[in-house]
Amino acid sequence: MSISVGYLDKLNPEQRRAVEHGVTDGRDPTSTRPLLVIAGAGSGKTNTLAHRVAHLIVNGADPRRILLLTFSRRAAAEMARRVERIAGQVLGQSASVMTDALTWAGTFHGIGARLLRDYAPEIGLDPAFSIHDREDSADLMNLIRHELGFSSTQSRFPAKGTCLAIYSRCVNAEMGIEEVLRISYPWCAGWTAELRQLFAAYVEAKQRQNVLDYDDLLLYWAQMVAEPAIAAELGGRFDHVLVDEYQDTNRLQSSILLALKPGGKGLTVVGDDAQSIYSFRAATVRNILDFPAQFSPPAEIVTLDRNYRSSQPILAAANAVIELASERFTKNLWTDRTSADRPRLVAVRDEADQARYVVEQVLANRESGMSLKQQAVLFRTSHHSGPLEVELTRRNIPFVKFGGLKFLDASHVKDLLALLRFVQNPRDRVAGFRLMQLLPGVGPTSAQRVLDRMSEAADPIGALLEAPAPPRAGDEWQAFVDAIAQLRTGSAGWPAELERVRTWYEPHLDRIYEDATTRKADLIQLEQIAAGYPSREKFLTELTLDPPDATSDQAGVPLLDEDYLILSTIHSAKGQEWKSTFVLNVVDGCIPSDLGTGTTAEIEEERRLLYVAMTRAKDSLHLIVPQRFFTHQQSATGDRHVYAARTRFIPSAYLKHFERRSWPPTASEQRTGSSFNKEVRIDIGAKMRGMWR
Repeated sequence: MSISVGYLDKLNPEQRRAVEHGVTDGRDPTSTRPLLVIAGAGSGKTNTLAHRVAHLIVNGADPRRILLLTFSRRAAAEMARRVERIAGQVLGQSASVMTDALTWAGTFHGIGARLLRDYAPEIGLDPAFSIHDREDSADLMNLIRHELGFSSTQSRFPAKGTCLAIYSRCVNAEMGIEEVLRISYPWCAGWTAELRQLFAAYVEAKQRQNVLDYDDLLLYWAQMVAEPAIAAELGGRFDHVLVDEYQDTNRLQSSILLALKPGGKGLTVVGDDAQSIYSFRAATVRNILDFPAQFSPPAEIVTLDRNYRSSQPILAAANAVIELASERFTKNLWTDRTSADRPRLVAVRDEADQARYVVEQVLANRESGMSLKQQAVLFRTSHHSGPLEVELTRRNIPFVKFGGLKFLDASHVKDLLALLRFVQNPRDRVAGFRLMQLLPGVGPTSAQRVLDRMSEAADPIGALLEAPAPPRAGDEWQAFVDAIAQLRTGSAGWPAELERVRTWYEPHLDRIYEDATTRKADLIQLEQIAAGYPSREKFLTELTLDPPDATSDQAGVPLLDEDYLILSTIHSAKGQEWKSTFVLNVVDGCIPSDLGTGTTAEIEEERRLLYVAMTRAKDSLHLIVPQRFFTHQQSATGDRHVYAARTRFIPSAYLKHFERRSWPPTASEQRTGSSFNKEVRIDIGAKMRGMWR
């Protein structure tokens, strides 16, 4: 019986070619050469990938044998919903049964955690391991740093965050410590031997405490598939492996994929080299640039260059910016969305005028029927939005900011989660140390004494229950021990036990924080989130790997309004789109960042960052160029203002793609509607010359 392919009719020819590539029979992956889809901004990448997965399932592929790797759990869930909708046009109600079986869809780190628990006995790992987030990992690194005496060296030893960043770069970039220090941390090069000793002790501490950090989820997975027998077994579990946002993968992730599918059969990767902007996470654009040549015969390349998001003038400007890139897959985005409005390149005096210009334009858009949510202000780093936030608050315009503090970085949320993690894994020293010091009268020495006793015992919880209370802990110690004992039994069940945790924690919350009422709202929100997970272990794992975006102090007030403006770093805006987009500080020193011009590779990534920002806009794009801005760089006189030049990524030859304006406009500009062509009203030079004649 032939299968109707009407569900593919709305795809353009390139999208359809990507969807149908090699799919003659979904049950026969040997017919599939590796596929690279170069998907330009706004080209329907997600829709194309969802159609490919659905097409595989409709043609007989077993959804349980499809591995779909995305960069957030939410992206995987959205993909599954689209697949069900598409497949439903052919399979009817049975489509939900098939997509429910698409259980291997998630992030690299989430899938890695699952596989490590599955294969724990074969690789010498306790499957009850807990997972540290970045802050927990930095705290453990600091404990080891202190134990080794590196916190009291005569010359300043790198801080815990820097140590963790160096360690993480070594792991994810698969580079030796000497090379990492030379390229990225030259000021730490004198500590090479000490850092090597610190990292060795850090790894041993994690293994003693049965914890993995974020990087371990990839590192252990990569080490696991380096064993040929396990690699063959694991690769054989999946007929098709599809990877989204491949330009954002690091060398470790690439090595995992190549170990799973060394011949490339059944392998599809989707991405855009022009949007590779995560080198600070050790992502490398080389993964996507070198992908085709890693196989024989080379991977098939399909380019999606039709843009469904932006108007043609916006695309013309964005294409001009990226065409000067030193190395890329050639593509020029195009669209049928014509418009007479070119992107605006707006010169302002300083950051205060920049903020006022944005607010004026945002309110004008709102008056013309564009909601605040359909508008976004983007910036290179989080602190660049400071003056704008003040102006928005002064003008009573609600906003939500992304790219700042994350939900799980809030100390009260971490306190509560520490208790759950300690119950799950009582050898987790960081969680225990944090918890015990919440109690009045318990300091680092007392906490360490109890944790040492627990680490030496076969039954750490039993050792905790029998441990003498610290001298100044009072009744709070017994309440703490009773809560641990009750939670350990699991009698309350999940997620009801989270209420027990909150009941124990709230008196400490009231004592420690002045704004306890606001913070309690976060804890209630955490309980609501927990209700969506089947177990404590699943909740802790997923929340650590894919946390919510904002805390209540950022999102609480604006969400009382039905509408709010979006503020976002460019990195956090990737994948999003808005009708009107404003980009702040489009000057050298900000874009590119003055810290991102050391090498050609860094400059090229900064160019891609501007390209990503520009291609978020659908109808209206404003690039704002303050002639001077405030910098926190220290000079002889302290903080200072610096004078700035328009970004080097928009040279004079490309100004034709922009409508150039100055703001506030001069009287002559208001009369003529033109900019940068001001009439000279007073020739002061002539007056000065005339004084001596």
